[in-house]
Amino acid sequence: MHVHIVPNRGSPPTVLLRESYREGNKVGKRTLANLSGLSAAQIEAIRAALRGEPLQPAAQRFEATASRAHGHVQAVALTLRRLGFAALIASKPCDGRDLVLALVASRILAPHTKLATTRWWHTTTLAQDFGVTDADEDDLYAAMDWLLDRQDAIQKKLAARHLSPGGMVLYDLSSSYFEGSCCPLGKLGYNRDGKRGLLQVNYGLLTDARGCPVAVSVHEGNVADSKTLMPEIKRLREDFGIEQLVIVGDRGMISSKAIEEIRETEGIAWITALRSVSIRVLVEQGHLQLGLFDDRNLIELVSPDYPGERLVACRNPQLARLRAHKREALLCATESNLAKIKTQVDAIRLKGRDKIGVRVGKVIDQYKMAKHFELTIDQNAFSFARKHEHIAAEAALDGIYIIRTSVSAAQMDAPQCVRSYKSLANVERAFRSLKTIDLKVRPIHHRTADRVRAHIFLCMLAYYVEWHMREAWRELMFADEDQEAKQQRDPVAPAVRSAAAQRKAHTRILADGNPAHSFRTLIEDLATIVRNTCRTPNAAPDTQTFEVITTPNTKQQRALDLIEHIQL
Repeated sequence: MHVHIVPNRGSPPTVLLRESYREGNKVGKRTLANLSGLSAAQIEAIRAALRGEPLQPAAQRFEATASRAHGHVQAVALTLRRLGFAALIASKPCDGRDLVLALVASRILAPHTKLATTRWWHTTTLAQDFGVTDADEDDLYAAMDWLLDRQDAIQKKLAARHLSPGGMVLYDLSSSYFEGSCCPLGKLGYNRDGKRGLLQVNYGLLTDARGCPVAVSVHEGNVADSKTLMPEIKRLREDFGIEQLVIVGDRGMISSKAIEEIRETEGIAWITALRSVSIRVLVEQGHLQLGLFDDRNLIELVSPDYPGERLVACRNPQLARLRAHKREALLCATESNLAKIKTQVDAIRLKGRDKIGVRVGKVIDQYKMAKHFELTIDQNAFSFARKHEHIAAEAALDGIYIIRTSVSAAQMDAPQCVRSYKSLANVERAFRSLKTIDLKVRPIHHRTADRVRAHIFLCMLAYYVEWHMREAWRELMFADEDQEAKQQRDPVAPAVRSAAAQRKAHTRILADGNPAHSFRTLIEDLATIVRNTCRTPNAAPDTQTFEVITTPNTKQQRALDLIEHIQL
């Protein structure tokens, strides 16, 4: 047998497998197979076999010249496609859109500085799959500027997707600190990161009732929470076209002054909570009778101080015990340190009103217990004592909180009002993802205000994609899958995960026996799916290569399949 090539004028040659045979005194030839459809490498392998050369295992017929992590890139790319994310960013393909998509993906997978990002994504298939192989740091900064110009349009599309007239909108404010001191947005303010003395920037996040992000706004680091509320309401009405809505914010956000402004805006209802001082006033006035909590943990009441509003009073016994325990621990720690100061004063090792006052002030500032102690400081004497009546009055309100709302009972009953206020935890969850290992919005290294705004908006878009991935992967992670059951639980009691979720947290094993994951570890597991670039051994440098992707295991394939079921 031999391989015979038959030329074809103007066409590729025909490759035939033929053999010679004898009939009497004549020698003939016959065709056994047409090999024209095979590759050159396959035909050469047949030639080698006919020459009697030993056959090699398939693994020895090619070599891998490069291997890049692929599975996590594939998961994000599938999510982007499922969400129609490219059209969300821009209606037509362009370099700016490709770079933004790559930036969003890399922020989810491995948040780095812009310079480090361009280096990292070449260790994966991201640069190739997103068409940004030639991009450098300057290209990324240009893409951020391009994205900022489109922020309003993108957020309008998100609002149209996830907000509906008369629906609920969650709003809260957080902050992140800077590395540097040049950005005009950077101001000293209430620091939520525990980084005293560092400049910071504030940013407000709007989400739907589930916590899915819709819009973000950036403010100077010293702006008060409540001052950002009305601009957001104005944006919801004028820019997003939501004329009627229920906005949910904490007691610092929706203050009494802010409520007066909201009253002047038709179609806007709110849900917030009262401060402890206001709760104490209601008790003193007799509008809230603490004895009623002996039989129930939720009471709806009215007060002339809050005309046209509903007040829903709740008492959480578990929270009461926790606060009582914490207060007693702080009181004891304060007493212990004050006693040490008194011993020094009595032994005349510490004297002078000013010096004693400084030492006492440090203790009081550390434990925030000044309101619970009677302090007497003289030139050479110091004494202290608990204010027992004051402590008892505060303890009586332990575990009590009051929801304040303008939403009518016909629209939302009292338990649902409580659940709605507690849904602010979804925004807090978003802030944790933005700040921590997931997206690392902080520290902020940019110097110009627009670059800071673009950076924070980019992180919000990344969280939008991550939020949908988390929802799709609930069964694979430690998350509680029984979301409907939440609506049936006691709205006042602390949030308790389902038995199945608790079992996952305790055993760290899923029902199918596979390990349970956090979002980050699931991403890392998917990254073990690699794409290999291969060629034949000892081939010339210009020899065409081919790619082979490693086969996902059952769990990895399930993660990829779940993404295909994401619903907008």
